Amino acid sequence: MTLAMNIVQLNKGFVLHNQAGAEFQVLHDAGFVVDRGECVVLNGVSGAGKSTLLKSLYGSYLIENGRIEYHFDNQIVDMSTAPDADKIRMREHYISYVSQFLNVVPRVSTLDIVKEPLLLAGVDNINAEHAVKELLQRLNIPEHLWSLSPLTFSGGEQQRVNIARGFVRRTPFMLLDEPTASLDARNRDVVVALIAEAKQAGTAIVGIFHDADVRERVADRQVSFQHYMERVTS
Repeated sequence: MTLAMNIVQLNKGFVLHNQAGAEFQVLHDAGFVVDRGECVVLNGVSGAGKSTLLKSLYGSYLIENGRIEYHFDNQIVDMSTAPDADKIRMREHYISYVSQFLNVVPRVSTLDIVKEPLLLAGVDNINAEHAVKELLQRLNIPEHLWSLSPLTFSGGEQQRVNIARGFVRRTPFMLLDEPTASLDARNRDVVVALIAEAKQAGTAIVGIFHDADVRERVADRQVSFQHYMERVTS
């Protein structure tokens, strides 16, 4: 196996200013590795720090200490110390992220939203549109909705748009935060197949799946996060 991600002794806490400055230590010395083509699933109770870890891996959260190393193309990028420009480059070209919620600009069509990652990667408009339409069909999003803003869709439809945007471009790394939470069995199966294809192509995946069946189907390894949770009141 080839090392793709190396997460070393991450610590991350929050200060609750509206609660007399109480400190909330979410991650305490969290660490594991992910190989190329492997899916590591974060397992633990709600509040154990799983989503916080994913946001730290994406660079949305600044960690207190530790390392978040991405290994690719004979280089190593540590997201814990990388300049903002390098973090943006990683997000645009190397890391795909599917969150629990769709966050897009209003009045932009579904087709354009899903197409954007391909255009940023330099894919021409014709090929990008072809790839998007194929994926939207696969995720059972009706064609008459493609020209509409997904903010008008149901929760399950919005999540499938979110998934399409995350999977439309093949990247070395993928972060998945409950991608199947609001999906029916048919569409969960589609997502499981997409994850298997990404792994086959060599993508290193870190994910959160509360659905036990999906978790067992996609996980190569599971990392428990219950022992990383720590709370301190000042």
